Amino acid sequence: MRLENGSRVIIVGGGPAGSFAALHLLRLAAEASLRLEVMILEARDFNRPGPGGCNKCAGILSSTVIRKLQTLGLSLPPDVIQTEIEAYVLHLGGAQLPIRRPDATRRIFSVYRGSGPRLGQPQFPRSFDGWLLDQARERGVDVRRARAQTIRPGVRPAVATAHDRWEADLVILATGVNARAPLAAEWGYRPPRTETMAQDEVPLPSGFLDSSVHIFFDHPPGLIFGGLIPKGRYANISLLGRKLPPDAVSDFLEGQGLTSLFPNGSALLCGCAPRVVIAPASGYYADRFAAVGDAAITRLYKDGIGASFITAEAAARAAVERGLSRADFAAGYRPVCQRIAADNLFGRLLFRSWDATRGSPFLMKAWRRAIVAEADQPPATRIHTRILWGMFTGDESYRQIFLLSIGRRALAEFLQGMIQNRREG
Repeated sequence: MRLENGSRVIIVGGGPAGSFAALHLLRLAAEASLRLEVMILEARDFNRPGPGGCNKCAGILSSTVIRKLQTLGLSLPPDVIQTEIEAYVLHLGGAQLPIRRPDATRRIFSVYRGSGPRLGQPQFPRSFDGWLLDQARERGVDVRRARAQTIRPGVRPAVATAHDRWEADLVILATGVNARAPLAAEWGYRPPRTETMAQDEVPLPSGFLDSSVHIFFDHPPGLIFGGLIPKGRYANISLLGRKLPPDAVSDFLEGQGLTSLFPNGSALLCGCAPRVVIAPASGYYADRFAAVGDAAITRLYKDGIGASFITAEAAARAAVERGLSRADFAAGYRPVCQRIAADNLFGRLLFRSWDATRGSPFLMKAWRRAIVAEADQPPATRIHTRILWGMFTGDESYRQIFLLSIGRRALAEFLQGMIQNRREG
């Protein structure tokens, strides 16, 4: 089971995971002097506004993703970038706590995954997903506007749409978790466990957000965190929580006192309720098959596009450099997914620690003191700022953030805040 000259690879799903898989395959095949036939099946038109052309995501690119694009010879066009994010502003108990970018090299951008809100106005934004798929097409990938209906195993797996059927040497599943994976039961694939978000778009009042993402925690009940993210003329609202009600976005705007920004009534332009991955899939690789991106595993709550890049590269490298058997993917692909899963355990510890801190006014006050105390320090020494920036942007691994949070400097500053609390009674 090896890729050879003329081998056909069919990628089901044309979002970032699918486009990255195609681009990595072409790059690695060229290095191995292999000529592959690579096909992407994608039913959506990412240049359409609204949920029909969108991958239903908050759409923030970490500096890690931006650097990784360069390894594929890709440079993000200015018209894809909606806003460069300079700061996160935390809203806690009526107070605002700004967290500014730790250093100038850690640039992050907001983008649209489709072409803007359903009820938005021309000129519509350029889609990141559409641009990335165009890059794959320009490098020789055969992109078909079609939806895969079934993928069946065999000596060569068979992929069928409503009108066509192909056999492939390798099938890569990149459908994410907001669409049904068209895999026959014989594959033994079980999709990841998910939670549901609530998202919408609003027109951005002039000068309101500028280049800052605002993060809220206090309302509605069950909210883990909510973000108000600037995207050019609009702002994205993304709420992550447990058992959020259907009207969570309206409840959020009212509870946070944001309805005053829209004196003429509701300004919601494009609502959706996407699922986000909280645990890995099982059976995500087999002979001549691998799932990548959200269909396999992603980082907990953050940087799904970055995880798509990593998993797509690892699956493509295993296929080109090792082979196409289950054992080849177990040796070359599974360890990468296991590292993401292990890192997510540190993420769970961090979020639980944050929940515990938020539940204690004494600890929250000490934590705020630590943040304020380091504000005048050089950027390189602002440990708590770096921790928060990494948590909200996905710019560092959860393991790195966890180790920073239990490091001597971070604990000493937090302890100093607690001592000042005691002194003030």
